[in-house]
Parts: sequence; structure tokens; C-alpha cells
Amino acid sequence: MTAVLPAQPQAAGAGKPRGHDVSSHQRNVDWDAARKNGAVFVYVKATEATSYRNPYFSRQYTGSREAGLLRGAYHFAVPHLSSGQTQAAHFLRNGGGWTPDGWTLPPALDVEWNPYDRRKPCYGLRRAEMVRWIAAFSEEVLRQTGRRPVIYTTTTWWRRCTGDSAAFGSGHPLWLARWAASPGPLPAGWRRPTFWQYAERGRLPGDQNLFNGSAVELKRFATA
Repeated sequence: MTAVLPAQPQAAGAGKPRGHDVSSHQRNVDWDAARKNGAVFVYVKATEATSYRNPYFSRQYTGSREAGLLRGAYHFAVPHLSSGQTQAAHFLRNGGGWTPDGWTLPPALDVEWNPYDRRKPCYGLRRAEMVRWIAAFSEEVLRQTGRRPVIYTTTTWWRRCTGDSAAFGSGHPLWLARWAASPGPLPAGWRRPTFWQYAERGRLPGDQNLFNGSAVELKRFATA
């Protein structure tokens, strides 16, 4: 997850549960300090493609829960390397599962600009192929966990690489990445973001996020 930011979201974010997302870049996180600084939830990178596993995942995922945070896992998609179903299976084998315990957020799919080849921002896939790839990932997650994945993306990437597909808005929570003072326009099919990643850095380790609801609603979201 990459990009430049304002320090704080607009006033509309006041009072909403704050969270963050981390990966191996954050290494050994001080979770008690994160909670004292306002963290209520966190998403932890578990996997990428079919060969990568975050070496810090277990301690980050377990440590955040022990500190009292709701936590979930996310997968970074590299769609040209293997199918959506294959990458979902790798993710679910390596931390991407879900259980309705009130502490585990639904699995998340991070699908965005290709960080490995700027000449191929959509990984060389045509728009219809990308839509099918995301759908295959979603179906495998649903089959194994009973929940659709949260989709992390940017509006610009979604428009360019899926043709602004509206196929996922009704069944998949949106985790919108926009490092600005407001969420701005949304991808087709979504009326609101469930999560908003509004900054690259701030008072919490990693990227800064808000949940678009109350603490009670966040707990309910983790349960069903």
C-alpha cells in the first residue's frame, strides 16, 4: 500500500473507530502503545501472490489481539502470476481465515497499482480478466470462510483496471485508499466505504484508517 498524505482526516471522521494496517515493514509493533494512541482495529498483511508470507504475521496478528484490538488479515494480489482462486487458497492457508468471535475482521483483498512494473499498472490483464480474477478470489474466500472479502483499492485504479465494474459493490465491503481530506468519489457499485485509509503515516504504526460507523457497529461487523 503506497502513496503522500495529510496528517488527519476531515472532521467527519471524528469519533469513528481508528485503526491501521501493518506489514513486515513495521516488524515488531508495540501494540499496547498503539492502543493507547487510539487504535481499535488493525489489518495485518498475511500473504502476497502464492509464495510470500509475512514473517512477522503471527506475532503481529496475535499481539494485536492480546492488546485488545480487533484484527484481520489481508492479501496483496499479484493477478498475473496465478489465478484468484489459487491466491485465495494460499492466503487462507496462511492466516487469512475468519471466525465469528467478535475479534476477527473479514479477510481483505488488496488489489491496486502494480508495484513491480509501472508500465503495466493492471498487471497486463484486460478489464474483464481482472473482474474475473477478483470474482474467483472472492468465491474461494466465501467457500472457505462463509464471508465475502473486504476489497481494498483506489477509485482511480478500479476505474482503469476493472472498467469501473459495479459487480462487487452489493456484496463486498469497500476499504477505500485515498490519502486526502475526504474519501472523494467511490468506485462504481459502492455507496459508502466501510473503511477509509486516509494517510500513509500518523500516530499509529503503518497506514492510518477509519471505520465508517460506531464501535458497536465495528464489533457487529466482525461477528457477521
